[in-house]
Amino acid sequence: MNLKVIAFDADDTLFINEPYFQETEQKFCALMSDYLSQQGLSQELFRVEIANLDLYGYGIKGYILSMIEAAMKISDNTISMEIIEKIIASGKELLQKPIVLLEGVEETLTALNGKYKLIVATKGDLKDQQRKLHDSGLGHYFHHIEVMADKQELNYEKLLSRLEIDASEFFMIGNSLKSDVLPVLAIGGHAIHIPFHTTWEHEKINHKVEHPNFKTLEKITDVLPILLK
Repeated sequence: MNLKVIAFDADDTLFINEPYFQETEQKFCALMSDYLSQQGLSQELFRVEIANLDLYGYGIKGYILSMIEAAMKISDNTISMEIIEKIIASGKELLQKPIVLLEGVEETLTALNGKYKLIVATKGDLKDQQRKLHDSGLGHYFHHIEVMADKQELNYEKLLSRLEIDASEFFMIGNSLKSDVLPVLAIGGHAIHIPFHTTWEHEKINHKVEHPNFKTLEKITDVLPILLK
């Protein structure tokens, strides 16, 4: 491999994210428990969230708006202002969650530092992702931080153009097969999947990935023998 750039996803690859969303969803379901079962509430919230992705994009602020919209739909617009205020408060709590690095992240970045150009390629709200990366203390490892509107082939092609590299020189590491692996392989790059113990439903796929430029590894430090050999 003639690699020049190693890209890392941020959420649930460098630090914990999805468990915080699940915790907030549980709070939402508790607030709305008079209307539907927890499963029914979760399903309706997910439907609203996915319907809003094109408008709001990925991230916590869009999630807060989707929770409010879902509450209004579920209650047939009878939801009290008190519950709306509690939904907003739980969203603000989500925006202030502590940054917890995943095991082996700093060790991996330290080992690769200076040997490749390291970047972050992630989705989400720009301000929130900048906050998380700042608070993580990892920012100094990265040459470039790209907060992408989405992670499809065109988004990666634009990123490679800005980096002035070919796809064959790009190596992506992330926890999502849908966002971090499949589009990168499709344009000719290399990708590593490091599963996290929980995955957002929207990021799941229902087929096995087989490709010569792809591996699934158990933990992030497992990339070191591949990249430092």
